[in-house]
Amino acid sequence: MELRNIAIIAHVDHGKTTLVDGLLKQSGSFRENQQVADRAMDSNDLERERGITILAKCTSVEWHGTRLNIVDTPGHADFGGEVERILSMVDGVCVLVDASEGPLPQTKFVVGKALRLGLRPIVVINKVDRPDERTDEVHNEIFDLFAALDATDEQLDFPTIFASAKQGWATDDLKNRTDTLAPLFDLIVKHVPAPTVEADGPFRMLATTLESNAFLGRLLTGRIESGTVRVNQPVKALSRDGKVLETTRITKILSFRGLERTAIDEAHAGDIVAIAGFTEPTVADTLVDMSVTEPIESQPIDPPTLAMTFGINDSPLAGQEGDKVTSRIIWERLLREAEGNVALQVGQTEDKTVFEVAGRGELQLGVLIETMRREGFELGIGRPRVLLKDDPETGKPTEPIEEIVIDVDEDYTGAVVEKLAQRKGDLQEMRPSGGGKTRMVFHVPSRGMIGYHNEFMTDTRGTGVMNRLFHGYGPWRGEIPGRRTGTMISGEQGVAVAYALWNLEDRGALFVHPGEKVYQGMIIGEHNKGGDLDVNPLKGKQLTNMRASGKDDAVLLTPPMKMTLEKAMTYIAADEVVEVTPDSIRLRKRWLDPNERKKRARQAKAA
Repeated sequence: MELRNIAIIAHVDHGKTTLVDGLLKQSGSFRENQQVADRAMDSNDLERERGITILAKCTSVEWHGTRLNIVDTPGHADFGGEVERILSMVDGVCVLVDASEGPLPQTKFVVGKALRLGLRPIVVINKVDRPDERTDEVHNEIFDLFAALDATDEQLDFPTIFASAKQGWATDDLKNRTDTLAPLFDLIVKHVPAPTVEADGPFRMLATTLESNAFLGRLLTGRIESGTVRVNQPVKALSRDGKVLETTRITKILSFRGLERTAIDEAHAGDIVAIAGFTEPTVADTLVDMSVTEPIESQPIDPPTLAMTFGINDSPLAGQEGDKVTSRIIWERLLREAEGNVALQVGQTEDKTVFEVAGRGELQLGVLIETMRREGFELGIGRPRVLLKDDPETGKPTEPIEEIVIDVDEDYTGAVVEKLAQRKGDLQEMRPSGGGKTRMVFHVPSRGMIGYHNEFMTDTRGTGVMNRLFHGYGPWRGEIPGRRTGTMISGEQGVAVAYALWNLEDRGALFVHPGEKVYQGMIIGEHNKGGDLDVNPLKGKQLTNMRASGKDDAVLLTPPMKMTLEKAMTYIAADEVVEVTPDSIRLRKRWLDPNERKKRARQAKAA
């Protein structure tokens, strides 16, 4: 059977996974009466809850005698490490672009990678049924983007399909609408070349994704570059520098068929399969026949730009909600994560109970923390910090700069420009984008963006849309003002009392509700003024004959400001920690004792 390997790439929420749903349904991968969930490829809980793709996943469909191996890729730049690996095992890409929003930062990021690999893209302009679609302008913007990314003449001569993935139709001419995705299927078969592989050579395959299976052990997925692989065949794994990592026999070969993985006896060059039997090799290692000595060259992965500390939870409430609390178990879990996710780097610190994890952005690290807390881990998370590099020519420090694309109503442009100027951002472009909205492009230091998203949503009354993309390293831009408010810190341990919280409301917004457990050093609210304030949230009403218990008992409290994980990560200051457990997210000072905090503050000032 003829093969076509293709990846679907796009910015987040432009409809990749919905399009794959349509391709699966219309190719006959499901029975007519089969119940299939929307976004069937988003298989883990976090993907379904957030509506984003986090892990790249493979599927395959058959179309008129040709098998199409389709890879659904993440749309957020923080998970770009997944996309960079995946592109090495496909021969074509479908670039999906929203008919209203046009090409956004992640589109630019992934398309640039695909063009440099020499892949010829198919452009799919999706959501053409939107009332605010601007298909012609978006088509021109895509051409301009390709030209700016130094596409070859062959790549600039890209075919275009107009589609509505949700309604399940595609056409190459908007005047002649269809009711199926057949035009897209036909174009993929016609435009994407068959895999260029050695059918008769020895078996060679580059591992591009890794997962753990309870029954089969380590599963390595990739495209077979040459030869044939059979069950029980003796094979070995080579590292990137050609060293033999392991010699073993293939125990299982799994081929992708719709949403299922089917065990097969042998697989041939060009096909994308998952192989079981290895215990050592990981992503970017090469699985080969015993006669092969040279590994396959793997694509370089962009370096991480942001780091956070992961430590044990050493608060007075530690161990009450989670069952994985020791530093050894946390370290083993982080190593396991870094093995399969090559965009993450983990390392030790001087404190043996604290580890440093570096990644692409807050969302990637936030997803890891959320996954670990659902597995029963308790953690103490430090404030994100950017990773600096020294300029090789001048020796001066450089910092990561991000390209920020913002769409806001015209009324809010002034507030956004002012705030990003304070964060050392440079305005690159500003133009109307239709519908009373303005599109602005900034270059802002990554450290200036930490904690800005919540301010942005407040300034734009929740109507603004912000997209971020790593732009490159630039000169250090000087100090950026941090959080302007202080915190209210509990000076006692116990259960918060409504009367005490009611008296504290004038001092600032609260994070806790009556009946919640608090301890000394825990942050229970935001102080209106700049400094930190030690308070007593346990202080009840003094009951006397003049102040009876029944009088004024209807205390009305403003609902507390609940901290999500992402909000808490970016809210904390350098001397604060987020306490993460399976059931709670609390903020606390790194040093719980107030005297210790004063001593540390004096030492920092003297230094």
